[in-house]
Amino acid sequence: MVPELVDKYLFLVQSFVDAGSRGLSLQEVSSRWEARYGEPYPRRSFLNHRGAIEDIFGIVIGCDRSTNRYRIDQAESAVDKRQAADYLINTFTVNSLLTLGRERLSGRVAVEDVPSGQMYLTETMQAMLDGAVLGIEYRKYLSTETEVRTIRPYAVKEFEKRWYIVAYSEEADALRTYAMDRIVSMQRTGRTFRMPPGFNVDDLFEGSYGIYLPEQEKPVIIKIKATEREAAYLRDLPLHHSQMELDDGLFALRLIPNPNFVMELCKRGAGLTVLEPMELRDTVKENLKKALDAYE
Repeated sequence: MVPELVDKYLFLVQSFVDAGSRGLSLQEVSSRWEARYGEPYPRRSFLNHRGAIEDIFGIVIGCDRSTNRYRIDQAESAVDKRQAADYLINTFTVNSLLTLGRERLSGRVAVEDVPSGQMYLTETMQAMLDGAVLGIEYRKYLSTETEVRTIRPYAVKEFEKRWYIVAYSEEADALRTYAMDRIVSMQRTGRTFRMPPGFNVDDLFEGSYGIYLPEQEKPVIIKIKATEREAAYLRDLPLHHSQMELDDGLFALRLIPNPNFVMELCKRGAGLTVLEPMELRDTVKENLKKALDAYE
């Protein structure tokens, strides 16, 4: 459970991220605070919290003296690194440890960045909490045109360093996934929605792999043979929650062999061999052959 004070810090950070470069006046900050926590927000408390946020999270809430509006300095950088509340909590914990030995650990800790589309992560998560319908302008890969979509954000999902929105598309009258790094703009429509009873994003992707939504496909039993080295990796980090080791280096999984899974198998190269089903074996073989042909 997030301590009350940390929760308030996170709320402030999210408020300024949502406000973007326009920032917020002290009156606007106080109004948001009172709506959230049901209590006044004195200027002294804000200044204390502002200083604590900089000390703990390294996020600077600057003030434009010409307009007396506050905003996060270098907002895009802050957004890229600190959108999700869980990430902030983890950052809080890690920073507390690193601060104790900053000089001794300097240059010895590297954290992989996940830059993809996170400028919309908190805005989406806040819309999920509020049940707010969103309007997005979306550009698909290999397309120069944008599409306008009206979506009900049900969930967010991270896969291979990209964030996705799992949403009901009003235009398509169906569930869709949207890569956040392909969103050009996002705004609230002013309408609200109710979540379908019992919705669970993990259940939705139970038999799938990656971010492909299961449609008419059914999971199948897939058997793969791994080299000794690759088998060790699979034992430590399974490809899928259904993975079982039938024999030494022989694994079975039950899932839909969608393009995300085919790509994952190809990435493993000679470390993995698909034994069955034959259709999947042939697909992987053909993809690997095309890769080899590109070098010849």
